[in-house]
Amino acid sequence: MSSSGPPFDIDADALSADEAGATVRALHNDLHRHARLYYVEAAPEISDAEYDRRFRLLQALEERFPDLASDDSPTQRVGAEPADSLETVQHVVPMLSLDSSEDPEALRKFDERLRKALGEGADIRYILEPKLDGASIELVYEDGVLVRAVTRGNGRAGEDVTANLRTVPSVPLRLNEEVRPSPRLLAVRGEVMMLISAFERFNAGLVADGKEPYASPRNSAAGAIRQLDSRLTAERELICLAYDVLAVEGTEFEHDRDGVAALRDWGFALPERIEVVDTADEVIAYHARFAADRDDLDYEIDGIVVKLDDLDMRGEVGSTSHHPRWAMALKFEPRKEVTKIEQIAISVGRTGILTPVALMRPVEVGGVTVSRASLHNREEVARKDIRDGDTVRIQRAGDVIPQVVERIEVEGEGRSRPFVMPTHCPSCGTEVYEDGPRTVCPNTFGCPAQLTGRLVHFGARNALDIEGLGEETAVLLVDRDLVTELAGLFDLEAEQLMDLPGFAEKSATALVAAVDRRRSTELARFLHGLGIPEVGQTVARDLARHFRTFEAIRAADDEALTAVHGIGERMSEAIRGFFANERVAAQLDAVASQMRELVPPPEQKAATDSPLSGKKFVFTGGLPTLARSEAKKLAESVGAKVTGSVSKATDYVVVGEDPGSKYDKAVDLGLEILDEDGFVALMKEAAEAETDAPEADPFTAEED
Repeated sequence: MSSSGPPFDIDADALSADEAGATVRALHNDLHRHARLYYVEAAPEISDAEYDRRFRLLQALEERFPDLASDDSPTQRVGAEPADSLETVQHVVPMLSLDSSEDPEALRKFDERLRKALGEGADIRYILEPKLDGASIELVYEDGVLVRAVTRGNGRAGEDVTANLRTVPSVPLRLNEEVRPSPRLLAVRGEVMMLISAFERFNAGLVADGKEPYASPRNSAAGAIRQLDSRLTAERELICLAYDVLAVEGTEFEHDRDGVAALRDWGFALPERIEVVDTADEVIAYHARFAADRDDLDYEIDGIVVKLDDLDMRGEVGSTSHHPRWAMALKFEPRKEVTKIEQIAISVGRTGILTPVALMRPVEVGGVTVSRASLHNREEVARKDIRDGDTVRIQRAGDVIPQVVERIEVEGEGRSRPFVMPTHCPSCGTEVYEDGPRTVCPNTFGCPAQLTGRLVHFGARNALDIEGLGEETAVLLVDRDLVTELAGLFDLEAEQLMDLPGFAEKSATALVAAVDRRRSTELARFLHGLGIPEVGQTVARDLARHFRTFEAIRAADDEALTAVHGIGERMSEAIRGFFANERVAAQLDAVASQMRELVPPPEQKAATDSPLSGKKFVFTGGLPTLARSEAKKLAESVGAKVTGSVSKATDYVVVGEDPGSKYDKAVDLGLEILDEDGFVALMKEAAEAETDAPEADPFTAEED
């Protein structure tokens, strides 16, 4: 191994500022090159000791001349001071999910649809890659320098984890320009992973320290990149593989394979075995080769990704709001193993549902040790006839969720009595009741297990978004009797938290401050955080928009609730039942008294003069470019009503891909049917005809 490059036999204290600047720039280039050779190309040219010596020289120069330190310096890989929170930022372009199937016939149909859409004679080629099982990330570069790293989040926005990704050795801090220049802007999609061998070493260390091991390499990687302290991220052996150019300015590509070549030139680590093929048969053969080698790989994959190679063709076929039409994932069959159930235990969830859980002898399924799996409900246990002590076959659905597939009859193996659900809640002792196949504890806010779940839900990102209130913290708060009811969360003091495992003065103060900040929040977030039956994010927003105050929602009767779009009799009954429960009402009074302000959504201006005011629209099937929520907002912005079922009273049925029975009924009734283009044109006509149009342009408003 040579000592390639400048010798750097320099005394940092002997350099002038100008000399130090030149040396720092040379060290940047040198260390970036050797990191790429080591982590990406597996072809190191200098020893670890020599690399460390040059690295320490750079650290010494940056310490002596702080102005020479920069975000793209190799010293950023060691991590920075802890952040108070992770900021949510928008992606450069949406990071869509993939349509997927385990059936090769679905791949053939995908191929047929594309060939039909693109026409006879189209030169269709597919680029193939393994479907990596890690944490998806967006890396953004400006003029060749990493400026932002963002988790996938909801696909439109995610958490800024730039400081953490700078510690991952295979992430270029500055693009390599030896082969091709850097573009003005580059957004790259990649996957942050932990190799199975590194994961096993990491878990062994946790166990040796008396800590709970992680369930899978994916969980470990996802947890690492969301640390508030990037120095903790740096301690894990993470890799980042880039596989997609999301956006680029300053250069152009005709094919995906051109983008892959550019990523390689710029210094990114790429997935192995990327291939370009012409036919569905070649795709299936590629899938079979990876499936055969799957157990020998040092990383987790759950299938392959199939994408149109021609970028212009991708533009022709387009995307739905959820996934591109030009790509799909061909998944592997779930891995299955055999083990023994030691005990069927009961887990009590946030909503009071008692779930039987199989506690099993640990068994490795696809590189992950599995020791428990949900059995869902008493009817599922009875259907499969699962009992304590049974030998069973298990699998990881989607290579993630453990499932008990079936009991295996073993000659000579005795059986225990059939499983029976308990009559009382194992967490609080309250008598349970049956609701269909479910078994439910009615002690809504008084049951410790339910309270723990409600605390986590209350503080979740799509509810009050309380930074630091995760499951581990919620368990500690309830177990130590620091929070005995939901409202008690707001009475916490930092001094009470400092003795808890994992807390110190700074983290305790930060959690108390985060809770206090959420005394003022959006009404819709508050409603969703309460865990009202049938009330998810969308219904919470609709309730907040319609009633404007928490008091009005609590007082609403059946007639008032069913007047809200999307709320029927069953939902109304569940909502009213929740508010009518005396024990729940007392808890809600206590929580509401802790809030300073519950902010309703902005008023929507009525479009009374619209020619479509009062007209009823039904949407069916996936629209080419509009998300269902966007289409609904457009219709409502011109005074129309959106309903869920087709009837003689329906004025327009808007039809997208795979419309189903609503389309058939609309044809039978002779209703007016529109595609997306016709719908948008109608909306524009109505907006232009209004004399009292809304202030916001509904055609440019972002989806909330």
